[in-house]
Amino acid sequence: MATQIFTNISLLANTQGHSGFVRGDKLASLTSIKDAYIIIEDETIAEMDVMENFRFSKGNFSVPENTIVMPCWCDSHTHIVFAGSREEEFIDKIKGLSYAEIAAKGGGILNSAKILNATPEDELFNAAWKRLEEVSKLGTGAIEIKSGYGLSVEGELKMLRVIKKLKEKSRLKIKSTFLGAHTFPLEYKENHAKYIDLIIHEMLPVIEREELADYIDVFCEKGFFSAEEMKIICEAGKNHALKPKLHVNQLNSIGGIQTGISLDALSLDHLETLTENEMELLGKYKGASTLLPSAAFFLRMPLQPARTLINAGAAVTLASDYNPGSSPSGNMNFIISLACIQMKMLPEEAINAATINGACAMEIESDYGSISIGKKANLIFTKPVPSLAYLPYSFGNNLIDKVMIDGTFI
Repeated sequence: MATQIFTNISLLANTQGHSGFVRGDKLASLTSIKDAYIIIEDETIAEMDVMENFRFSKGNFSVPENTIVMPCWCDSHTHIVFAGSREEEFIDKIKGLSYAEIAAKGGGILNSAKILNATPEDELFNAAWKRLEEVSKLGTGAIEIKSGYGLSVEGELKMLRVIKKLKEKSRLKIKSTFLGAHTFPLEYKENHAKYIDLIIHEMLPVIEREELADYIDVFCEKGFFSAEEMKIICEAGKNHALKPKLHVNQLNSIGGIQTGISLDALSLDHLETLTENEMELLGKYKGASTLLPSAAFFLRMPLQPARTLINAGAAVTLASDYNPGSSPSGNMNFIISLACIQMKMLPEEAINAATINGACAMEIESDYGSISIGKKANLIFTKPVPSLAYLPYSFGNNLIDKVMIDGTFI
């Protein structure tokens, strides 16, 4: 058994042993150990305590002064399997076109689908693998990846097979979500029922048979899928052992939250556009209220009302929404800074939201999301910093020194 001992750690951050969502005022409490050591055995955290109780003659590694060690980010909402990029639409946005206007003229998701369907599976895998490597070096140790840029039987299955291959080959913990209901292909714009039938009868059986997904998602929005259509698709998904994780209330409030709660969704994601009643509902909802601040930032939309949701008791979670159209970055460190600077979350709240709550939103909290004995040694070692608050404060600098995945530095 390989043993690694790290001593003289300035702060071991997020050492909570519990494994459920952190919500309400508890979100601001980040259990930590000052002047700490940690022992890793193979892939697992075996021991941790204050240096005063260190009983070994020496540690394998004495970390640099003012080093913080914290759990890797758990990014519970991404679309990192995609082909090409969409910087032309970025220019359209600068010129004043809205997200909906770009989609209406064949851009947006449909543009990505056209490119993806023409891209070989190996090429898709290689591009996604490079993105995974990039985000892991920025501290992401667990990640959810969605399909949704195929919008055809062949395209969606191709994406999900790429994600399955990434799961098999990557050291990161990966969860897979089927998002065939991302938008309606042009040929089904006037025949929604036929495309939904395609999802239910031609995609879902193969996905279950080949074990290609853990979850099902629907983009519930005006001009995309209605709340009733989302319900039909999710109930079919449940018949194939797929729990809902849903896009709701990004641009409009059309009943997605109420329907998602009735479906017992694991998470409700985006939430830029909320009524007072919906915020109260999210406060009582047992799943994750996942905020994607970089998408709102990129689209120049008002950011989500994080403070109101926290005060209501919601299980606020942070994720990157890494995708080519509205959030072309998977840098969770920037997400933490955005959450603090623009959504007035405390650093402790943001870190809890991006670690233990992100893990809960992927149902992997027994092994990931906090530094706890028996959990995986997925750890971020910072460069010397004066305090925890310095991490979101110094938003333009890379303050990560090393990242450990399953007990091994990458």
